[in-house]
Amino acid sequence: MSAAALRARYLGDAVATASPQQLLVMLYDRLALDLERAEAALITGDRPEAGNQLQHAQEIVLELQASLRVDIWDGGPRLAALYAWLLTELIAANVKGDVRRIADCRRIVEPLRDAWREAAASLASAPA
Repeated sequence: MSAAALRARYLGDAVATASPQQLLVMLYDRLALDLERAEAALITGDRPEAGNQLQHAQEIVLELQASLRVDIWDGGPRLAALYAWLLTELIAANVKGDVRRIADCRRIVEPLRDAWREAAASLASAPA
C-alpha cells in the first residue's frame, strides 16, 4: 500500500472514530492550517494556491456554521455572527488577494481553536 493510501486510511479512521469534540478541533486545526498556507502563498505570489486554501477554509467555516446549534447555547448567536464575518473576510481576501484580511482571520481562528482544544481535553478527562 502506498504512503498516500496509508495516510488516507489513517485520516479516515481518525475521523470515523473521533468524538464530536475532537471533530470540532480537527476542523479548527485544518482551518488554521488553510489560513497559514493561504497567507504564505499570497506572500510568495502564488495566487492560485492561496485561492485553493481560502476556498477550503470557506468550506470549513460553512460546515462550522451548519453544525452550530444556536438554540441550545446563549453564545451560539455570537459565534454564528463570527462565522458569517469570517466567511465574508475569506471571500474578500480571495477576491482581492488581501494578506491583511487573512491575518485578521488567523487572529480570530487560532485562539478559538485553542479554546476548543482545551474544552475538548477537559471533557475527555472528566469523570464519566
